[in-house]
Amino acid sequence: MLKLTLISRQIVLGLVVATMLTGCSISVNSGASKQAGSPDAGGVFRSTNRGDSWLVASNIPTATGRPSSISTLNSNALALDPGDHRALYFASSDSGLAYSYDGAQNWQIATSLGKLSINVVAIDYRDKCTIFAATANRLMRSTDCNRTWNQVYYDNDPKVVITSLLIDHHNAGFVYLGTSRGDVLRSGDNGNSWQTVNRFDDPIRKIVMNPRDSRIMFAATQKNGLFRTIDGGASWENINKSLDEFKIGNQFSDLVISSEDQPVTYLATNYGLFKSVNSGDAWTQISLLTPDDKTIVNVLAINPKNSQEIYYATDTTFYRSIDGGVNWSTKKLPTSRAGWSIIVDPEQPEVIYLGVKKIKRKE
Repeated sequence: MLKLTLISRQIVLGLVVATMLTGCSISVNSGASKQAGSPDAGGVFRSTNRGDSWLVASNIPTATGRPSSISTLNSNALALDPGDHRALYFASSDSGLAYSYDGAQNWQIATSLGKLSINVVAIDYRDKCTIFAATANRLMRSTDCNRTWNQVYYDNDPKVVITSLLIDHHNAGFVYLGTSRGDVLRSGDNGNSWQTVNRFDDPIRKIVMNPRDSRIMFAATQKNGLFRTIDGGASWENINKSLDEFKIGNQFSDLVISSEDQPVTYLATNYGLFKSVNSGDAWTQISLLTPDDKTIVNVLAINPKNSQEIYYATDTTFYRSIDGGVNWSTKKLPTSRAGWSIIVDPEQPEVIYLGVKKIKRKE
Protein backbone atom coordinates (compact mmCIF):
# COMPACT_ATOMS: atom_id res chain seq x y z
CA MET A 1 0.00 0.00 0.00
CA LEU A 2 1.39 3.34 -1.02
CA LYS A 3 2.19 5.67 1.87
CA LEU A 4 3.24 9.23 1.21
CA THR A 5 4.70 11.69 3.70
CA LEU A 6 3.34 15.21 4.02
CA ILE A 7 6.16 16.41 1.76
CA SER A 8 5.21 13.83 -0.83
CA ARG A 9 1.64 14.90 -0.65
CA GLN A 10 2.61 18.50 -1.34
CA ILE A 11 4.49 17.23 -4.41
CA VAL A 12 1.27 15.51 -5.51
CA LEU A 13 -0.54 18.82 -4.98
CA GLY A 14 1.95 20.54 -7.24
CA LEU A 15 1.48 17.89 -9.91
CA VAL A 16 -2.28 18.39 -9.79
CA VAL A 17 -1.86 22.16 -10.22
CA ALA A 18 0.41 21.53 -13.17
CA THR A 19 -2.18 19.20 -14.67
CA MET A 20 -4.85 21.83 -14.25
CA LEU A 21 -2.78 24.38 -16.12
CA THR A 22 -2.36 22.11 -19.13
CA GLY A 23 -6.07 22.31 -19.87
CA CYS A 24 -7.06 18.97 -18.34
CA SER A 25 -8.88 20.40 -15.36
CA ILE A 26 -12.57 20.26 -14.61
CA SER A 27 -14.25 23.57 -15.26
CA VAL A 28 -15.12 25.42 -12.07
CA ASN A 29 -16.94 28.68 -12.83
CA SER A 30 -14.36 31.34 -13.70
CA GLY A 31 -16.59 33.98 -12.13
CA ALA A 32 -15.88 32.41 -8.76
CA SER A 33 -14.43 35.53 -7.18
CA LYS A 34 -17.67 37.45 -7.54
CA GLN A 35 -19.70 34.40 -6.61
CA ALA A 36 -17.69 33.81 -3.41
CA GLY A 37 -18.77 37.16 -2.02
CA SER A 38 -22.37 36.88 -3.11
CA PRO A 39 -25.29 36.10 -0.80
CA ASP A 40 -25.82 32.92 -2.80
CA ALA A 41 -22.28 31.58 -2.40
CA GLY A 42 -21.79 27.82 -2.29
CA GLY A 43 -18.77 25.67 -1.51
CA VAL A 44 -17.29 25.79 2.00
CA PHE A 45 -17.28 28.32 4.83
CA ARG A 46 -14.83 28.28 7.73
CA SER A 47 -15.31 29.58 11.27
CA THR A 48 -12.56 30.00 13.85
CA ASN A 49 -14.92 30.89 16.70
CA ARG A 50 -17.38 27.98 16.82
CA GLY A 51 -19.74 29.50 14.30
CA ASP A 52 -20.00 33.08 15.57
CA SER A 53 -18.72 34.29 12.21
CA TRP A 54 -17.85 32.70 8.87
CA LEU A 55 -15.45 33.31 6.00
CA VAL A 56 -15.60 31.84 2.52
CA ALA A 57 -13.03 29.03 2.28
CA SER A 58 -13.31 27.98 -1.35
CA ASN A 59 -10.19 29.24 -3.14
CA ILE A 60 -8.50 27.25 -5.90
CA PRO A 61 -4.93 28.49 -6.56
CA THR A 62 -3.93 29.15 -10.16
CA ALA A 63 -0.56 30.04 -11.67
CA THR A 64 -2.10 32.84 -13.74
CA GLY A 65 -3.58 34.57 -10.71
CA ARG A 66 -7.06 34.48 -12.25
CA PRO A 67 -9.64 33.80 -9.52
CA SER A 68 -11.02 30.29 -9.29
CA SER A 69 -13.11 28.75 -6.57
CA ILE A 70 -15.48 25.97 -5.55
CA SER A 71 -17.93 28.61 -4.31
CA THR A 72 -20.32 27.88 -7.18
CA LEU A 73 -20.64 24.23 -6.12
CA ASN A 74 -23.18 22.45 -3.94
CA SER A 75 -22.08 20.16 -1.11
CA ASN A 76 -23.30 16.60 -0.77
CA ALA A 77 -20.83 15.86 2.03
CA LEU A 78 -17.65 16.98 3.78
CA ALA A 79 -15.09 14.53 5.12
CA LEU A 80 -12.01 14.96 7.30
CA ASP A 81 -8.89 12.83 7.04
CA PRO A 82 -8.78 10.97 10.40
CA GLY A 83 -5.00 11.18 10.40
CA ASP A 84 -4.64 14.84 9.39
CA HIS A 85 -7.05 17.44 10.74
CA ARG A 86 -6.08 19.92 8.01
CA ALA A 87 -6.98 17.58 5.15
CA LEU A 88 -10.60 17.89 4.00
CA TYR A 89 -12.68 16.49 1.16
CA PHE A 90 -15.64 18.21 -0.48
CA ALA A 91 -18.10 15.94 -2.29
CA SER A 92 -20.01 18.09 -4.78
CA SER A 93 -23.44 17.38 -6.20
CA ASP A 94 -22.37 17.64 -9.84
CA SER A 95 -18.72 18.67 -10.19
CA GLY A 96 -16.64 15.89 -8.72
CA LEU A 97 -14.42 15.83 -5.65
CA ALA A 98 -12.35 18.70 -4.23
CA TYR A 99 -9.70 18.33 -1.54
CA SER A 100 -7.63 20.62 0.66
CA TYR A 101 -4.47 19.88 2.63
CA ASP A 102 -4.31 23.23 4.46
CA GLY A 103 -7.53 23.55 6.40
CA ALA A 104 -9.67 24.74 3.46
CA GLN A 105 -7.40 27.68 2.65
CA ASN A 106 -6.86 26.24 -0.82
CA TRP A 107 -8.59 23.50 -2.79
CA GLN A 108 -7.77 21.28 -5.72
CA ILE A 109 -10.05 19.18 -7.92
CA ALA A 110 -9.52 15.42 -8.29
CA THR A 111 -9.48 15.81 -12.06
CA SER A 112 -9.02 12.14 -12.94
CA LEU A 113 -12.21 11.25 -11.07
CA GLY A 114 -14.29 13.36 -13.43
CA LYS A 115 -17.17 15.78 -13.12
CA LEU A 116 -19.49 13.48 -11.19
CA SER A 117 -21.97 13.76 -8.37
CA ILE A 118 -20.11 12.42 -5.33
CA ASN A 119 -22.46 11.14 -2.64
CA VAL A 120 -20.01 10.41 0.16
CA VAL A 121 -16.25 10.15 0.83
CA ALA A 122 -14.17 8.13 3.30
CA ILE A 123 -10.42 8.17 4.03
CA ASP A 124 -8.40 5.22 5.29
CA TYR A 125 -7.33 5.54 8.92
CA ARG A 126 -3.90 4.02 8.25
CA ASP A 127 -3.08 5.40 4.82
CA LYS A 128 -4.07 8.99 4.11
CA CYS A 129 -3.52 8.46 0.40
CA THR A 130 -6.25 5.82 0.17
CA ILE A 131 -9.59 7.52 -0.44
CA PHE A 132 -12.99 6.09 -1.39
CA ALA A 133 -15.66 8.12 -3.19
CA ALA A 134 -19.17 6.93 -4.02
CA THR A 135 -20.94 8.16 -7.13
CA ALA A 136 -24.39 6.82 -8.11
CA ASN A 137 -24.08 3.00 -8.13
CA ARG A 138 -20.26 2.93 -8.19
CA LEU A 139 -17.52 3.09 -5.59
CA MET A 140 -14.19 4.57 -6.68
CA ARG A 141 -10.84 4.26 -4.91
CA SER A 142 -7.58 6.18 -5.09
CA THR A 143 -4.40 4.83 -3.50
CA ASP A 144 -2.12 7.68 -4.58
CA CYS A 145 -3.60 10.81 -3.01
CA ASN A 146 -6.23 11.60 -5.68
CA ARG A 147 -3.96 11.31 -8.71
CA THR A 148 -5.69 8.25 -10.17
CA TRP A 149 -8.96 6.48 -9.43
CA ASN A 150 -10.27 2.96 -10.06
CA GLN A 151 -13.70 1.42 -9.71
CA VAL A 152 -13.88 -1.15 -6.90
CA TYR A 153 -17.64 -1.74 -6.70
CA TYR A 154 -20.45 -1.54 -9.23
CA ASP A 155 -24.12 -2.36 -8.64
CA ASN A 156 -25.80 -3.97 -11.62
CA ASP A 157 -28.95 -1.88 -11.05
CA PRO A 158 -28.30 1.62 -12.43
CA LYS A 159 -31.08 3.02 -10.24
CA VAL A 160 -29.31 1.99 -7.02
CA VAL A 161 -27.31 4.68 -5.24
CA ILE A 162 -24.55 4.22 -2.66
CA THR A 163 -25.83 6.35 0.20
CA SER A 164 -23.37 5.66 3.02
CA LEU A 165 -19.73 4.70 3.34
CA LEU A 166 -17.33 4.11 6.22
CA ILE A 167 -13.94 2.58 6.95
CA ASP A 168 -13.24 0.47 10.02
CA HIS A 169 -10.79 2.22 12.35
CA HIS A 170 -9.79 -1.04 14.07
CA ASN A 171 -9.77 -3.78 11.42
CA ALA A 172 -7.41 -2.94 8.59
CA GLY A 173 -8.93 -3.22 5.13
CA PHE A 174 -12.56 -3.36 6.27
CA VAL A 175 -14.91 -1.03 4.36
CA TYR A 176 -18.72 -0.80 4.64
CA LEU A 177 -21.26 0.73 2.30
CA GLY A 178 -25.04 1.14 2.34
CA THR A 179 -27.32 1.44 -0.66
CA SER A 180 -30.68 2.88 -1.61
CA ARG A 181 -31.92 -0.70 -2.10
CA GLY A 182 -31.32 -1.33 1.59
CA ASP A 183 -28.20 -3.48 1.43
CA VAL A 184 -25.20 -3.21 3.75
CA LEU A 185 -22.05 -4.57 2.12
CA ARG A 186 -18.64 -5.22 3.63
CA SER A 187 -15.19 -5.63 2.17
CA GLY A 188 -12.34 -7.17 4.14
CA ASP A 189 -9.65 -6.46 1.56
CA ASN A 190 -9.83 -2.70 1.07
CA GLY A 191 -12.61 -2.82 -1.51
CA ASN A 192 -11.30 -5.53 -3.81
CA SER A 193 -14.13 -7.94 -3.01
CA TRP A 194 -17.49 -7.59 -1.22
CA GLN A 195 -20.17 -9.53 0.61
CA THR A 196 -23.68 -8.50 1.66
CA VAL A 197 -23.97 -8.60 5.44
CA ASN A 198 -27.62 -7.54 5.65
CA ARG A 199 -30.60 -6.63 3.51
CA PHE A 200 -32.99 -4.18 5.14
CA ASP A 201 -35.27 -3.93 2.08
CA ASP A 202 -35.48 -0.21 2.80
CA PRO A 203 -33.13 2.56 1.63
CA ILE A 204 -30.16 3.16 3.93
CA ARG A 205 -29.97 6.79 5.04
CA LYS A 206 -26.71 6.50 6.96
CA ILE A 207 -24.38 4.02 8.64
CA VAL A 208 -22.20 5.15 11.54
CA MET A 209 -19.58 3.34 13.60
CA ASN A 210 -18.74 3.73 17.27
CA PRO A 211 -15.28 5.43 17.33
CA ARG A 212 -14.26 3.39 20.39
CA ASP A 213 -15.58 -0.01 19.30
CA SER A 214 -15.89 -0.71 15.60
CA ARG A 215 -18.13 -3.73 16.25
CA ILE A 216 -20.93 -1.34 17.21
CA MET A 217 -22.67 0.31 14.25
CA PHE A 218 -26.03 1.91 13.56
CA ALA A 219 -27.97 1.87 10.31
CA ALA A 220 -30.75 4.41 9.84
CA THR A 221 -33.23 3.39 7.16
CA GLN A 222 -35.77 5.50 5.32
CA LYS A 223 -39.00 3.90 6.58
CA ASN A 224 -38.17 1.02 8.90
CA GLY A 225 -36.25 2.99 11.49
CA LEU A 226 -33.00 2.47 13.34
CA PHE A 227 -30.97 -0.73 13.56
CA ARG A 228 -27.85 -1.68 15.53
CA THR A 229 -25.16 -4.30 15.35
CA ILE A 230 -22.70 -5.10 18.15
CA ASP A 231 -20.79 -7.79 16.26
CA GLY A 232 -19.47 -5.96 13.21
CA GLY A 233 -22.53 -6.54 11.06
CA ALA A 234 -23.01 -10.27 11.60
CA SER A 235 -26.42 -9.61 13.15
CA TRP A 236 -28.67 -6.56 13.41
CA GLU A 237 -31.48 -5.63 15.79
CA ASN A 238 -34.27 -3.11 15.39
CA ILE A 239 -33.98 -0.61 18.26
CA ASN A 240 -37.00 1.54 17.42
CA LYS A 241 -38.71 0.43 20.65
CA SER A 242 -36.19 2.44 22.63
CA LEU A 243 -37.63 5.53 20.90
CA ASP A 244 -41.31 4.58 20.96
CA GLU A 245 -42.15 6.75 23.96
CA PHE A 246 -41.30 9.88 21.98
CA LYS A 247 -43.70 9.01 19.13
CA ILE A 248 -41.31 10.29 16.48
CA GLY A 249 -41.88 7.72 13.77
CA ASN A 250 -38.96 6.67 11.62
CA GLN A 251 -37.93 9.91 9.90
CA PHE A 252 -34.25 10.27 10.81
CA SER A 253 -32.10 13.19 9.65
CA ASP A 254 -28.64 12.47 11.04
CA LEU A 255 -26.72 10.41 13.58
CA VAL A 256 -23.32 11.09 15.20
CA ILE A 257 -21.22 9.45 17.91
CA SER A 258 -18.51 11.08 20.03
CA SER A 259 -15.03 9.60 20.43
CA GLU A 260 -14.92 10.05 24.20
CA ASP A 261 -14.03 7.20 26.57
CA GLN A 262 -17.77 6.79 27.10
CA PRO A 263 -19.17 7.62 23.63
CA VAL A 264 -22.38 9.62 23.41
CA THR A 265 -24.77 9.16 20.49
CA TYR A 266 -26.94 11.97 19.13
CA LEU A 267 -29.87 11.34 16.82
CA ALA A 268 -31.67 14.03 14.82
CA THR A 269 -35.15 13.30 13.53
CA ASN A 270 -38.00 15.26 11.99
CA TYR A 271 -39.40 15.50 15.51
CA GLY A 272 -36.42 16.63 17.54
CA LEU A 273 -32.99 15.77 18.87
CA PHE A 274 -32.20 12.79 21.10
CA LYS A 275 -29.22 11.58 23.13
CA SER A 276 -28.09 8.12 24.24
CA VAL A 277 -25.21 7.25 26.59
CA ASN A 278 -25.64 3.48 26.21
CA SER A 279 -25.43 2.87 22.46
CA GLY A 280 -29.13 3.29 21.83
CA ASP A 281 -30.60 1.17 24.63
CA ALA A 282 -32.32 4.30 25.96
CA TRP A 283 -32.69 7.90 24.81
CA THR A 284 -33.42 11.29 26.31
CA GLN A 285 -34.90 14.17 24.36
CA ILE A 286 -33.06 17.47 24.07
CA SER A 287 -35.15 20.63 24.06
CA LEU A 288 -34.76 22.82 20.98
CA LEU A 289 -35.53 26.52 20.58
CA THR A 290 -38.14 25.96 17.91
CA PRO A 291 -41.05 23.49 18.06
CA ASP A 292 -39.72 19.99 17.45
CA ASP A 293 -42.10 19.23 14.60
CA LYS A 294 -41.13 22.51 12.89
CA THR A 295 -37.38 21.94 13.03
CA ILE A 296 -35.98 20.10 10.02
CA VAL A 297 -32.34 19.33 10.79
CA ASN A 298 -30.27 18.94 7.63
CA VAL A 299 -27.02 18.04 9.35
CA LEU A 300 -25.86 17.37 12.91
CA ALA A 301 -22.31 17.52 14.33
CA ILE A 302 -20.53 17.43 17.67
CA ASN A 303 -17.07 18.11 18.99
CA PRO A 304 -15.73 14.54 18.76
CA LYS A 305 -13.88 14.91 22.07
CA ASN A 306 -16.55 16.85 23.95
CA SER A 307 -20.12 15.77 23.29
CA GLN A 308 -21.43 18.81 25.19
CA GLU A 309 -20.69 20.89 22.08
CA ILE A 310 -23.52 20.25 19.62
CA TYR A 311 -24.11 21.89 16.26
CA TYR A 312 -26.82 21.57 13.65
CA ALA A 313 -27.96 23.44 10.57
CA THR A 314 -31.30 23.95 8.89
CA ASP A 315 -32.11 25.60 5.58
CA THR A 316 -31.47 29.05 7.05
CA THR A 317 -29.87 28.83 10.50
CA PHE A 318 -26.81 27.51 12.35
CA TYR A 319 -27.45 26.32 15.92
CA ARG A 320 -24.88 25.80 18.69
CA SER A 321 -24.97 24.48 22.24
CA ILE A 322 -21.92 24.19 24.49
CA ASP A 323 -23.76 22.62 27.43
CA GLY A 324 -25.28 19.48 25.96
CA GLY A 325 -28.39 21.16 24.59
CA VAL A 326 -29.53 23.03 27.71
CA ASN A 327 -28.99 26.39 26.00
CA TRP A 328 -28.72 27.25 22.31
CA SER A 329 -27.39 30.16 20.29
CA THR A 330 -28.38 30.84 16.69
CA LYS A 331 -26.77 32.49 13.70
CA LYS A 332 -28.13 33.14 10.25
CA LEU A 333 -26.25 31.07 7.70
CA PRO A 334 -23.62 33.05 5.73
CA THR A 335 -25.44 32.29 2.46
CA SER A 336 -28.94 31.78 1.15
CA ARG A 337 -28.07 28.14 0.51
CA ALA A 338 -28.97 25.50 3.08
CA GLY A 339 -26.52 24.13 5.62
CA TRP A 340 -25.73 20.61 4.43
CA SER A 341 -22.41 19.44 5.92
CA ILE A 342 -20.59 20.30 9.16
CA ILE A 343 -17.12 19.24 10.29
CA VAL A 344 -15.65 20.13 13.70
CA ASP A 345 -11.84 20.07 13.78
CA PRO A 346 -10.96 17.48 16.48
CA GLU A 347 -7.62 19.15 17.23
CA GLN A 348 -8.89 22.74 17.12
CA PRO A 349 -12.60 22.49 18.03
CA GLU A 350 -13.09 26.24 17.64
CA VAL A 351 -12.59 25.63 13.90
CA ILE A 352 -15.73 24.49 12.08
CA TYR A 353 -16.31 23.87 8.38
CA LEU A 354 -19.72 24.31 6.77
CA GLY A 355 -20.70 22.93 3.38
CA VAL A 356 -23.85 24.38 1.79
CA LYS A 357 -26.29 23.35 -0.88
CA LYS A 358 -28.90 25.06 -3.03
CA ILE A 359 -32.21 23.30 -2.50
CA LYS A 360 -35.78 23.73 -3.70
CA ARG A 361 -37.70 25.30 -0.87
CA LYS A 362 -41.34 24.58 -0.22
CA GLU A 363 -43.60 27.54 -0.89
